[in-house]
Amino acid sequence: MAGVTTPPPAPHDVGGDRAPARSALAAVGYRPVGAPDTVRANRGWWDAAAPGYLAEHAGHLGGRDLVWGPEGVREADARLLGDVRGRRVLEVGCGAAQGSRWLEDAGADVVGLDLSAGMLAQGRAEDPGLVLVQADAARLPLADRCVDVAVSAYGALPFTAEPERVHAEVARVLRPGGRWVFSLTHPVRWAFPDDPGEAGLRATSSYFDTTPYVETGEEGEVLYAEHHRTLGQRVREVVAAGFRLVDLVEPRWPPGREVVWGGWSPLRGRLLPGTAVFVCVLDT
Repeated sequence: MAGVTTPPPAPHDVGGDRAPARSALAAVGYRPVGAPDTVRANRGWWDAAAPGYLAEHAGHLGGRDLVWGPEGVREADARLLGDVRGRRVLEVGCGAAQGSRWLEDAGADVVGLDLSAGMLAQGRAEDPGLVLVQADAARLPLADRCVDVAVSAYGALPFTAEPERVHAEVARVLRPGGRWVFSLTHPVRWAFPDDPGEAGLRATSSYFDTTPYVETGEEGEVLYAEHHRTLGQRVREVVAAGFRLVDLVEPRWPPGREVVWGGWSPLRGRLLPGTAVFVCVLDT
């Protein structure tokens, strides 16, 4: 795809072929963690988890589909991106590139980008001809104004300590008028335990506490991290990057959908929003 440049030297140890050795999980909890540790941990976690994760969720994700979240909303039905035929589209945090393959089938000129070499390897095995790039979403190895649309379905943003940089980078590579559509866990969910049952219906934490969730190894190293922001913070991040928020979609749980996916379930989905989809436009 035109516009893809050679990645710069990785400031946060991004882009290596092999993840560092990982010790066993020793503790879980909430504590501050910066960008370098977050990047290294999540790259290693997804590299190791890729085969099992994809095997477990293959039925939910599809092989060539763009699904916005566990509620099962598909881009083929929602049309949040508009017509992508003939458009250059960047998928940020593409995982194994199921969404990128759907975009390719829809007529787009696609590049998929992900932090995890393990996830990208799974994507290449399915479609060797797809353009897939390993990089940190906060440091996109693309030229300015080279894509028409950017998309991220639960990719990158929940797993970065630098969401402001991600939005700024997407704004840099988008052409004026381009769309940036992304989904992530609805911020209100962070006040509730990640439990699909009754225990997940009672708020036990402050929604306003944005301390990251961290899994730690036996030697105190970070193995995995997720980062929370309030809904207001998420809106301010995209506006600060130069985007206009044109829609905020909060999918309802469909009647008859019996999928349980981590903390998402019919029980919780009927009462609490689980996914937030932000539809943004770059006006200048």
